[in-house]
Amino acid sequence: MKRKITTDDIQAAVYGGAILGGGGGGLIAAGEKAATFALAVGEVSLWSTDEFSPDNLTATVALVGAPAAPNPCLKPVHLIRTIELLREALPKNQQLVALNTNENGAETTSNGWFHAAMCGLPVIDLACNGRAHPSGMMGSLGLHREEGYRSVQAWAGGDADHYVEGMAQGGLEQASGVVRRASVEAGGIVAVARNPVTVDYASRHGAPGAISQAIKLGHAWLDSGYDGAVRFLQGREIARGTVSQYRCEQQGGLDLGCVVLNDTAKTSLSFVNEYMTLEQDNQTIACFPDLLMTFSDEGKPLVSAHVREGMEIRVVRVPAQNLLLSRTMFMPELYRPFEEMLGRKFAPDSAV
Repeated sequence: MKRKITTDDIQAAVYGGAILGGGGGGLIAAGEKAATFALAVGEVSLWSTDEFSPDNLTATVALVGAPAAPNPCLKPVHLIRTIELLREALPKNQQLVALNTNENGAETTSNGWFHAAMCGLPVIDLACNGRAHPSGMMGSLGLHREEGYRSVQAWAGGDADHYVEGMAQGGLEQASGVVRRASVEAGGIVAVARNPVTVDYASRHGAPGAISQAIKLGHAWLDSGYDGAVRFLQGREIARGTVSQYRCEQQGGLDLGCVVLNDTAKTSLSFVNEYMTLEQDNQTIACFPDLLMTFSDEGKPLVSAHVREGMEIRVVRVPAQNLLLSRTMFMPELYRPFEEMLGRKFAPDSAV
């Protein structure tokens, strides 16, 4: 199915994306601004995966960095520059036919909309992962397991005094690490275009339908509020209370921290951009890739970077089986950097 993205989709995509962001995935105000601007400058077409030939080439567009970084600077020209750099790096017999986002989030669900409006490429109704995740490796469709795969990643971002752009080619982990470090040099965030693959590969290893799901979820929230969104995802409220402690620091281009409530269960959430674990009564109750998301007391999605002490918040849990997830969410090796950051193990028991 092919359809045009309309202004009626903007808030739904942003708020549905924010909920699926699980604490990360960018900021709501920035997501609304970016999506609105994209539709103002041109037409954005959303195509389902079956509208393409299996061997058509798509690339992932993403934002890499820490949402709470103090000096981020990302401009439309940076987004287009990443496409230019990536196209220059492709062999002459290869051509990009479409773009896809890396994940759902307040900003990231609409990743690719501006690129599409300016370049005339369609956006695929597919994300590398149907929820937000903290690393480029988790958003790379399991390519690190493909023998001989060579990653190509282009990035750009930063203000006049901190602008960086470049290309990284090589092993997936090494190239992703270079981009993450570039985001730090740029002041906190960079735009990225990376890892061209066939639509067939992206469909088999990613999350087809993820953009439509975010928009439907957003409409459920807009129409019926907090309760409508929880029903849509078949989740449940797992905690409610006042934030008694909040800590957030930037580490390696990521937001690392925790949220503690004053409820009777002593609820504690850890996050690396996204919420990773939830503990109550000193026992682990839920772990990523289950969706853990905070909401204001009024029921508005609240990303981890905007939680503050003294806030009244609600915490919702959605089991992983209710989400559109890529295979990377069940690869234990991709959790190790975050287990080291948080000082606890929470990776899934078995790989896929």
